[in-house]
Amino acid sequence: MVRAMFDILVRNGLLIDGTGNPWFKADIGVSNGKIAEIGKLINTRAERVLDAKELVVSPGFIDIHTHSDLTLLINPRAESKIRQGVTTEVVGNCGLSAAPTNKKTLRLLKEQWGIEAKEVEWNWTAFDEYLRQLEKAVSVNVASLVGHGTIRTAIIGVDDRQPTREEMEQMKTLVAESMEDGAFGLSSGLVYLPGCFAETSELIELCKVVSNYRGFYTSHTRGEREMIVESLKEAIEIGERAGVPVQVSHNCPKYGGHEKLKEMFEIYEKARARGVEVTLDNDAHTDFNPYLSQVLPQWAQAGGSKKIVERLKDLKTRERIKKEILEDKHPGPGYVGLVKHGRWDRIFLFHCKKNEHLIGKSIKEIAKMRKADSFDAYFDLIVEEKGDVSALFYYIEEEDIRTLLRHPLMMVCTDGAASATYGVLKKIEGYSPCSYGEYPYILERYVREEGILSLHEAIRKMTSFPAQKLGLKDRGLLIEGMWADMVIFNPATIKDKATDRFPYSFPLKNYPHKYSEGIEYVIVNGQIVVQKGKHTGIFPGKVLRH
Repeated sequence: MVRAMFDILVRNGLLIDGTGNPWFKADIGVSNGKIAEIGKLINTRAERVLDAKELVVSPGFIDIHTHSDLTLLINPRAESKIRQGVTTEVVGNCGLSAAPTNKKTLRLLKEQWGIEAKEVEWNWTAFDEYLRQLEKAVSVNVASLVGHGTIRTAIIGVDDRQPTREEMEQMKTLVAESMEDGAFGLSSGLVYLPGCFAETSELIELCKVVSNYRGFYTSHTRGEREMIVESLKEAIEIGERAGVPVQVSHNCPKYGGHEKLKEMFEIYEKARARGVEVTLDNDAHTDFNPYLSQVLPQWAQAGGSKKIVERLKDLKTRERIKKEILEDKHPGPGYVGLVKHGRWDRIFLFHCKKNEHLIGKSIKEIAKMRKADSFDAYFDLIVEEKGDVSALFYYIEEEDIRTLLRHPLMMVCTDGAASATYGVLKKIEGYSPCSYGEYPYILERYVREEGILSLHEAIRKMTSFPAQKLGLKDRGLLIEGMWADMVIFNPATIKDKATDRFPYSFPLKNYPHKYSEGIEYVIVNGQIVVQKGKHTGIFPGKVLRH
């Protein structure tokens, strides 16, 4: 007797269901976008049969911390993410979302977004209008947070001041409207312009609005280095006083904060013992590729490249910038720690045009060649390249990453944007290898090579754990009735092709525009988006609304 017909039948797979349990052998039948049946499906018909013998079948990876807000509009195929198994992107992180906007301050928001902002039509104002743009076509599912920095920019601009009572009410209104439109919560980026100027009380008030909608608060905290412990306490305080769950973004200590993980873990556990739902995410890479100007104090980055260059040409302003980097009054991103502590030997020129012959050399080497102070050599490069210059900052200790991976409160993220090996996105410099190979990198290096994690525990951190944090009750697990978001990969051959490990050898062989290997199929909402490692060109993704 021939049983009912499925749209897709996945046979002979090693199922890792996302719960943290080891694999088991079973078939999966998919109908109408959902998992219809799991088991030994004998005498069953299907429009498509995928043979998963010796392959792992897992839920699609849920990337809880991404910056794909604009790149998904530029290229909705989400190539670099879907090809590494990501089926759901969470955008709007680090305080920076694409909406809501204010026509009067839109220029300031575009400056924060940088080069991507020039490639999209900003034909939205409200959060709902932005989500509707995404709904037109996208290969992955998308959930969005609303950014505190975006809210602040819309109402206050990027000024270093506190909101008036009226402005505070306007900000709360925008948060409420965004939550009603489907935002999952509020994110903050307290090392960036303009979030760095906000006081704790401002964030608590905004998070109280989020609490009314049962959303959560996620934060790129106020300090990732020397102040990482105090900053973690602030994030927890905000959630505790506002009554919202807390997600601490990419919470691995950066240079200057090494050896603080033990104290941080104690803070996490004490908070949870008090009833605060606090968790964290992190990627597994030790380097980052920002523009050199992103090290400058936040106020000195305002106005775009032209203004930055003008400031650095003025010797008095240059000295002020140097002094403030060392003082670290408003701590910048983690990689600023290398500059603050004079570790110019860990900063390697990566992209520029006028000084292309210097690519691969450290700032220390460049300063020596030029017989210049390292700060001046660094600033001169920004001026000479008119701001279009980036470097690899080797600013995280790998042992901290290993320690974090083992911790039960940590889930995996990329902290990267969806990119591609062609078109506009290939031309945009600055994307981290995480955008192409984060999940394969962990499965290859820390699961297969080093055994830091079991395969089933790694999958849990990539699937059901972030789904739980988001409140997604119908994704993140291989269970009958769930949406059929699935990854089928070879655990013996899965490989990240985008990462060059320190010490670097220039020119880099891999970094960063190379897709992963070993992923055979990726299914989104019951449709095959990746087949034998190739994108099928379809857009079955959904915009998920809280």
